[in-house]
Order: sequence, then C-alpha cells, then structure tokens
Amino acid sequence: MSTRDFIEKDYYAALGVAQDADAAAVKKAYRQLARDLHPDKNPGNADAEARFKEVSEAYDVLSDPKRRAEYDEARRLFGAGGAGARAGFPGGFPGGAGGGQPFDLGDLFGATGGTRAGGGAGGLGDLFGGLFGGGGAGTGSARARSQAASGPARGQDVETEATLSFEEAVLGVTVPLRMQSPGTCPTCHGSGARPGTSPHTCPVCQGAGVTSRSQGAFAFSEPCRNCRGTGQVVDDPCPTCAGNGVTNQTRTITVRIPAGVKDGQRIRLAGKGAPGRRGGPAGDLFVVVHVSDHELFGRKGNDLTLTVPITFAEATLGATLTVPTLDGNVTLKVPAGTASGQTLRVRGRGVPGRGRAGDLLVTVEVAVPKRLTPAAEEAVKVLEAELGDPRPRITAAVQQGSAR
Repeated sequence: MSTRDFIEKDYYAALGVAQDADAAAVKKAYRQLARDLHPDKNPGNADAEARFKEVSEAYDVLSDPKRRAEYDEARRLFGAGGAGARAGFPGGFPGGAGGGQPFDLGDLFGATGGTRAGGGAGGLGDLFGGLFGGGGAGTGSARARSQAASGPARGQDVETEATLSFEEAVLGVTVPLRMQSPGTCPTCHGSGARPGTSPHTCPVCQGAGVTSRSQGAFAFSEPCRNCRGTGQVVDDPCPTCAGNGVTNQTRTITVRIPAGVKDGQRIRLAGKGAPGRRGGPAGDLFVVVHVSDHELFGRKGNDLTLTVPITFAEATLGATLTVPTLDGNVTLKVPAGTASGQTLRVRGRGVPGRGRAGDLLVTVEVAVPKRLTPAAEEAVKVLEAELGDPRPRITAAVQQGSAR
C-alpha cells in the first residue's frame, strides 16, 4: 500500500462506515459487502469485481489498528483527495500538477505557522519520514524507495466462504475451494511486457521511482509520474494483462479445515492467498465457515447435545440405551426413577479439541402415547390406582382451600 493510496483513497467511504466506526462495525460492513460482491456470486461482472477489490483493500487497512492509525494520520496532515493531495502536499507544488499555487509551510504546521525554531530541514524530515519512508530526497532514501517499488511484493490477502455439514465442522475435513484472485500473469510472468521484450529503466527518475522538486532551501520527493513510481517503463505492454503483470485467475486449492470450527468462524491460512509479485511471498487466505444444522445433534461450545425419547417403563425401572454419536454408537445407562427432561453426560464424545474433547449431553424425555388400546387404557388405570397420588402436598393444599 503506497502513501499515495493513503492520501487519495477514502477507505471509510468504500465500506460505507463513519471515520469513528469501531472494529466490529468495520468488520460487519466488510463481510456484508464481500458476500454481495464476491466474484463467485457475480460471474463476469467487472464492476462487482472492482468493488470487491476496493472493499478488500479498505478492510485490509482499517482492520489493522496500526495501519488504520497511519492512514488516519496521513489524511489528517495532507487532506483527502484534491490536486494537492495527489501531489502529496496540501495546495500542491509551485508550478506543478497540484494547481500551481505557492506552497506554504504554515499549512503543514497549522496554528504554529512556518518552520519551528531550529527545526530547519531536519524538522521536515521528521514530519515526512513516516509518510515517504525517509527524510527529503536524499540518494539513500530514493534508492530505498526504488528497491521497495521494483523489488518483491507480498501478494494480496484473499477471503472466501465455505459451507460445511455439521459432521465436517465437528470432525474436520479437507475441501476444495474454487476462487478468483489476482495472480502473476501467465503470459509475461509478471514483467508486464509483451513476450520477447523487457521493461527498461525509467529515463526520468533513472530507476529511482521518485523525482525531486525544490522549494527554496528544501527538496521534496514524489512518485515519478512517468513510471508511476515503479522505476521501470514498459514500451510494449503484455496483451494479456495490459502491462500490469497481474491478471484475475480462477484457481482451486485444497484446504484442511480443522476439527471443531464454529458457524461464522474466520480461519486464516498463511500463504494460501494471492501469489506475490516479483518473487514476493503469497498473501493469506481467510475462510469464513458456515455450518449446516444437524437433524439430531446440537452444539453448546465443545459439547454435543442430543434429545432421546424414553418410555414410562424405562424411566421408572431404568434401562440401557444405545445412542448415536458422530463417530459411532455408545451405550447409555438410564437410572431407575429418571425424570423427564433430565440430562445425562457421556464424557469425551463431543467436539474434539486441543485438550480434552467435549462431552455428549443426552436429555431424556418420557414419551406419552396419544392413543391407547382399551386393554392398555385399563392397565394404565390399574397402575394409577397402585401408584397413588403423585402430588399429595398439592392435593392437601387444595383441600384446605376448599374447607375455608
């Protein structure tokens, strides 16, 4: 991400959030936009693809507290947009593309006005150091910027989504993910030049990627307009990537989803994102997991839940039941006199974890038949007479109330 991007682009507007939006609001806005604009959902839609890249870039900056602070500071000092911001300074340079207005050092220091006493060029170097990677237009700093512009560059981070079954989320699974992301152009192999030709050193900046402008006793540097800060010029652009060295590519990668992931969880897979440029490392892949419901099981943290109907006889006399788990069956002993709604625990048969696995929580419910045969109805009446009143204290209270 260049300083020029920081000054020209409004990442808050890209995500549709206020500048004081907290991290949760930024994440929520990004996830909604990324879901709506994802290339898999908008095949062949160039506008949606461009917006997807824009919101991804904005989230990349605003989700990182350090980068967001640097971005906010750059926009506070130099403003957002406008000719002067494009030149890197409020008001632009004298006679330059920024509008030709004289450059006022007081604009940089606000109410303090002018240069600080004893500050001289060193003070400006401190101010611009964090923004342009060094003080002034010295040979060393220009060389460093040239190396940064033309050297290896890390690939972009990529986000995609995966929908898993309940079993896959609990036990883990290896899935193929098909996605679109920027990658090294297969025709020019990232050089940006038509095959058989090569980029050459920019004659304006001599490969430095920056040019200098003088303002009195001070010299200021800005990205070279001829080569757009890369230090290289492509005379005959590659027909596939139009000289960018990068194309959008569809690829399928195999990803291992670890056991125990939850619905909505965002998994980071290092080095699985977009390939780097000029030999740089690949970015990271972020997979947002969606988990389907199960017809039998639920989940509470690392515990699995299961509801099992039992008969009145099983609840009264006790029983041994066979119940399913996600990796085989287990036997469960129901003690005599178990009440309906009681939960029994089967240890270690829940969600696998790094430490101890979760448990299976079995809730038993006494099944009450809706229809009885005459013989069954008579047997129930006999049993009722044998068992007597199950609520004697309630009955006594009712009788006392009636006596009054």
